[in-house]
Amino acid sequence: MTVYNLGSVNIDHVYRVPHLPAAGETLSSTAFHRGLGGKGANQSIAVAKAGGRVVHIGAIGPEGGWTVDILREAGVEVDHIATLDVPTGHAIINVDDRGENAIVLFAGANRGLTEAMLEAALADAQAGDWLLLQNETNLGHTAALAARAKGMKVAYAAAPFDTSAAAEMLPLVDLLAVNDIEAAQLADALDAELDDLPVAQALITRGGDGAVLRSGRHKDTVAAFRVTPVDTTGAGDTFLGYFLAARDAGWSAKDALTQAAAAAAIQVTREGAAAAIPSADEVLAFLKGAG
Repeated sequence: MTVYNLGSVNIDHVYRVPHLPAAGETLSSTAFHRGLGGKGANQSIAVAKAGGRVVHIGAIGPEGGWTVDILREAGVEVDHIATLDVPTGHAIINVDDRGENAIVLFAGANRGLTEAMLEAALADAQAGDWLLLQNETNLGHTAALAARAKGMKVAYAAAPFDTSAAAEMLPLVDLLAVNDIEAAQLADALDAELDDLPVAQALITRGGDGAVLRSGRHKDTVAAFRVTPVDTTGAGDTFLGYFLAARDAGWSAKDALTQAAAAAAIQVTREGAAAAIPSADEVLAFLKGAG
């Protein structure tokens, strides 16, 4: 099957700082690098590196061609990434000495997609394929409706988190992906328990405490592998991309969670977001080493 990812493509500007800045504080960074990021791009690369087929639907600005080259080299199909006359989306990322981050986003071309672009991208999609969405592009709700009409399954990473956007999307979603804070906020907004969120499956990542897949009252859990983090940017995207690729390939929930946890563990030990996502061979070697 195929994952169609209506996803952001960002240029990440990453600054290493001794601690995350407080309001009004000016810090000198100890290092800087620029690379490919965006939740969508990260997730597409994770799906591809896990061995899945992924078609990325998105947009860049005139200066962003190199981001598409990186996606293509990673195995992502990029024919439906448009070049618009607005800047490529970008992120300003501060990373402290514990690997924690604080991020400011500029949407840019990510919010310039048209319904004609979306229609063309989904023209060959089949029943049973996945549509993957986040909150970093426009047309998410429109895309979910189109996917449903085709018999596709919809996975939705509700980040950057917005309660009203998530609540609107839930009736169209098969797999909701959130972190534990977002899950609690959504449950509070809906006046519901986590077990009663109105979605078939909820994948809840919990950082160093692992992750849980909730299917109604049934839970599959995985512990986090113990590593020393360098940069946690993109860890959740790596987890979701690997998990979705494994499930699409027919893996059990438990095996898919384990694979995803291993990929995320490797990813956080490296600098950057997309560039830090490991290959399937690296994940296999890591799991063998972990026993």
